[in-house]
Amino acid sequence: MSSSSLILASVSPRREELLRQLGVNFIVEAQNIAEKIGFDESPEKFVRRMANEKADSALQDRTENDIVVLAADTIVVSGYQVLGKPKDKSDGLKMLRLLSNKTHRVLSAITVATPLRRKSVISDTAVTFREISEIEAEYYWDSGEPEGKAGAYAIQGFGAVFVQSISGSYSGVMGLPLFETAQLLMEFGIHCWQPAQELSDE
Repeated sequence: MSSSSLILASVSPRREELLRQLGVNFIVEAQNIAEKIGFDESPEKFVRRMANEKADSALQDRTENDIVVLAADTIVVSGYQVLGKPKDKSDGLKMLRLLSNKTHRVLSAITVATPLRRKSVISDTAVTFREISEIEAEYYWDSGEPEGKAGAYAIQGFGAVFVQSISGSYSGVMGLPLFETAQLLMEFGIHCWQPAQELSDE
């Protein structure tokens, strides 16, 4: 199967950049999915469901056998609390206080699917933050980086200064664990390090 059939069901610049590191051809398609955790739904079930729903959305009305969809979702879990994207500054600062001087988990679910087959895996990474002062949190929010980021931080950006240690997948914290992604894609016949030429929609 040719990698030219691969669809990334996301418009995240981070996921697109990470997927390019695998050297595969792909096109990008945005998916509009309501990201709301269900009552008594575990973080693992929630993040896997989000990845599957994005894949379902991308595959809707498609019957081509050579279509392969890659969908992913990433959440931050502090204790039993799932932290999504901050609604506003107050919400973002609250998340940073919650993560300060503690260890949290970052779960990234990946689903690779065709109209006839699918497989999902979850990357689970532990991230420990040093203490974050109130003024640091304010400055960080004002940088604009925390907006639109799960847990109100980006490990590949200014948020790296808060990270004391990490156990697991760095790329998974960014939004797309590359080891697991490469393994899944190869199972679907898409191999790494092919010519990195993004397809047009024409």
